[in-house]
Amino acid sequence: MPTEMDKRLKGTLLLLTGAVLISFAPVFVRLASVGPMAMGFHRAAIGGVILLAIALFRKERVAPPRPLLLLTMAAGLAFAFDLALWHKSIELVGPGVATILANFQVFLIAAYGILVLREKFSWRFLLGAVMAFAGLFLLLGRNWSEFSSGYRLGVLFGALTAVAYTSYLLAIRRLHRDSTETLPMATLATVSLSTALFLAITVVATEETFAIPSMFDAGMIVSLAVTAQVIGWLAIAWGLPHVQASKAGLILLLQPTLAFLWDVLFFARATGVADGAGAVLALCGIYLGSRAR
Repeated sequence: MPTEMDKRLKGTLLLLTGAVLISFAPVFVRLASVGPMAMGFHRAAIGGVILLAIALFRKERVAPPRPLLLLTMAAGLAFAFDLALWHKSIELVGPGVATILANFQVFLIAAYGILVLREKFSWRFLLGAVMAFAGLFLLLGRNWSEFSSGYRLGVLFGALTAVAYTSYLLAIRRLHRDSTETLPMATLATVSLSTALFLAITVVATEETFAIPSMFDAGMIVSLAVTAQVIGWLAIAWGLPHVQASKAGLILLLQPTLAFLWDVLFFARATGVADGAGAVLALCGIYLGSRAR
């Protein structure tokens, strides 16, 4: 019989595994010669099919209850926007900055809790926001006038990713709260497949191609789907209930931290002292913001 300490250790290891695996997601996106929406489609479709197979094997109820069908589709639409915007931001500004910008969702989630749910205002929220935006200024604001229009557009896409990701997380939270019949794995499977559907429609509408140019690109797509959409998220979902919230927030901060590090190591991102300090400050602020939820 596993002890409470064993459960905490297992939960910590699962969270570490999930955070590290998902940190490679923007690397796979950057390396593949596939459009941002097509990349999202392949990720969601492959991941959704794998999750669906696992859910069916476990004999979980897959189809959401009829009252929650619209909410499930809304979650899929929000995640479709999230992936499309994030992938385009990665293309324009690189994995590091794009992922840090996406993680600003913690402030939107906290603000939603304060303004809509009337949760108690926390000093961590204000301090975290000040630190994060100060770090963002060091990263981007100092040289904003020198950036190309494409780079600025990438920053905007990164910011919009945070908005889309917030919508997705709130929808998923509502699904788990309202559904007593569908288990988390089945929920993620159906949301992933609805995400793939919306992205497929977008690919066709924008005349982006589904084609995968090479075996290397296929390898990047499969790696993205398996590590990020399946193993990474399942590891986090299984590990979270057994880890203290503050510790979990710190562990999950590895994802944007490592994504920035991979950007420097794999793509030779030029990073001076001010850039490094800005990234650290932004990440520390994001951690405080996550504690405020």
